Amino acid sequence: MSLLDRKVRGFKLVDVVAVGLLAALVLGVYLAKTVAGKERAEIARIDRQIAAERGRIRLLQAEVTHLEQPSRIGQLSQAYLGMAPVGAKNEASAEELEAIAQKAAKAAAKSKPAPAAAPAAPLVEAGQ
Repeated sequence: MSLLDRKVRGFKLVDVVAVGLLAALVLGVYLAKTVAGKERAEIARIDRQIAAERGRIRLLQAEVTHLEQPSRIGQLSQAYLGMAPVGAKNEASAEELEAIAQKAAKAAAKSKPAPAAAPAAPLVEAGQ
């Protein structure tokens, strides 16, 4: 009697092993689908988070674009800092800048008083 012909409670041993393997495969496929379903749900959740973050990024970029508008910055600098655009009479060419810098240096040197001489401190010997 060979192993293939051996019977266990009226069933061939090969049939019993095949049913056992089939049950193990069914259980394995079920578990794999369950894990895949959980991972799919996690991926969908992360995709929703990414879409929400992209929406926030677009909103922040629009806000930055609004805040960096030159006209708005000009209005704020005029209102809070008292700054205004340079008038035509205050513009200088590159050649005039050197002369302006020299005049400013001379004016600063003239208005700066000479340092006063500090009185000399008496020498004290150590031990006295």
